[in-house]
Amino acid sequence: MVGLLLVAGAWALWVAGHNRLWREAGREVVRRRPLALAMVCLFVVTALLDATSWVGGSGAPDGGDLVSLHKPRSMIDRAFPIDFQERSYSAPLARTEFYGGAPLLHPGKHLLGTDIIGRDVLHLTLKGTRVAMLIGGLTTLIVIPLALLFGVTAGYRGGRVDDAVFFLISTLAAIPGLLLLIALITVLGRGPVQVCVALGITGWVGLCRLVRGETLKLRELDYVMAARALGVSEARIVFRHVLPNLMHLVVITFVLLFSGLVLSEAVLSWLGIGIDGSWGQMIDQARDELSRDPAITWNLLSASTALFLLILVVNRVGDAVRDVLDPRTVREMW
Repeated sequence: MVGLLLVAGAWALWVAGHNRLWREAGREVVRRRPLALAMVCLFVVTALLDATSWVGGSGAPDGGDLVSLHKPRSMIDRAFPIDFQERSYSAPLARTEFYGGAPLLHPGKHLLGTDIIGRDVLHLTLKGTRVAMLIGGLTTLIVIPLALLFGVTAGYRGGRVDDAVFFLISTLAAIPGLLLLIALITVLGRGPVQVCVALGITGWVGLCRLVRGETLKLRELDYVMAARALGVSEARIVFRHVLPNLMHLVVITFVLLFSGLVLSEAVLSWLGIGIDGSWGQMIDQARDELSRDPAITWNLLSASTALFLLILVVNRVGDAVRDVLDPRTVREMW
């Protein structure tokens, strides 16, 4: 899956680099949101480091679990000792356990503390980045092709094809999205790919409706009618004249849809059907810790802060992309 996302990203960058308009738009986005883009790149790099894993190269502690030697460990895992776990809760940078005051195995080294079974919270937070990027990236790769296929077909062909597609999207839009999502995950399973497929099936309707409306307008423009009069095939008209004029909607939707998908997974984790290792699952597991006396807050704060930062920087980049590609402002820029 990571390879698929990398190939898709590399292809998109290659296409954008060979088009003057997209090149200049990219420079303008970088100029407007350099810090947000740097933060997005940091999240992407962290996800890639956690997605790169292999077996071996880690020494087991004396008397430790030798089975762990034969488990693949990512580059994020290898940044922490193989036995970097305590017996239970410990506060950030603490030297003793939160309950009982017993000495820690690694005193003062847990920057964000540990959870109920002694796992390092910083380690879990970094590993949650891969899940968030996978949910946003892979689901968007499912949503966009579905929306383009049905939206362009319905808008360009019209007639009964349009009626059938419009009936389908109207039916899906009438079903409560959360209930449909829960039903799909119950049927497909709780794996990362299954959750992405379920989110993709429930998330393509809005973009499809937008693409359909834009295609209805594009098919009546003079250059499309001229191409049709000259005998150009329907497929060539769609790929040459219709799809390129929809790409600004695709790019804007990709950026803005990303944060919504990550939040959707957090909601699913709150309901107990999320993905293992996600920030949503960390938040769900930490909600009961606030009722303890004294309250344990570092687990909730770590995952919530990471989730907030990712959504914030993606939305900031999305605002810049929308401003750059909006037809009402593009004339002022160029």
